[in-house]
Amino acid sequence: MAKTPSNMLELGTIAPNFNLMDTTSHNFYSFSDLKGENGTVVMFICNHCPFVIHVAKQISETAKLFINQGVGFMAISSNDIDNYPLDRPELMTSFANEYDFVFPYLYDETQEVAKAYDAACTPDFYLFDSQDKLVYRGQLDGSRPQNGVSVTGEDLETAISNIVNNEPISILQKPSIGCNIKWKN
Repeated sequence: MAKTPSNMLELGTIAPNFNLMDTTSHNFYSFSDLKGENGTVVMFICNHCPFVIHVAKQISETAKLFINQGVGFMAISSNDIDNYPLDRPELMTSFANEYDFVFPYLYDETQEVAKAYDAACTPDFYLFDSQDKLVYRGQLDGSRPQNGVSVTGEDLETAISNIVNNEPISILQKPSIGCNIKWKN
């Protein structure tokens, strides 16, 4: 298992917009379509990464906790499906259903969106405020496969709670660790 950290995009960055297909509904969505009134979580995940599988249930629970509080959620897979066929869009649909995602799971075929967000790994989390400015990036929590730390969603959930409640977010943020995004040659 390769352990690749987040690139830690600069705080204050405006969310790059995009137009990607949701693999469940087959509708196309932009960041603007999916953003929340109080903030927006963009996450880069994939189907086969053990780091993502380790936290997939918690990702779903975190979204369910905050989606009714005006926070938008979306997941994006940018992996090269020719060399990593387990990440094909039809299997993304199955993955989203298996983990009861209440948010779109978008396919970034060109990988341009991952590049725009400077995404490096799966999972990689970005939280934007109501003005679409990056206020948090990094880990869901301190849990990793086989490290013995419970999956809680604590780091991301604290940041989301802070923006929902108009409280400051700590700038001391830890990178996510996961499998590298599988770039096309």
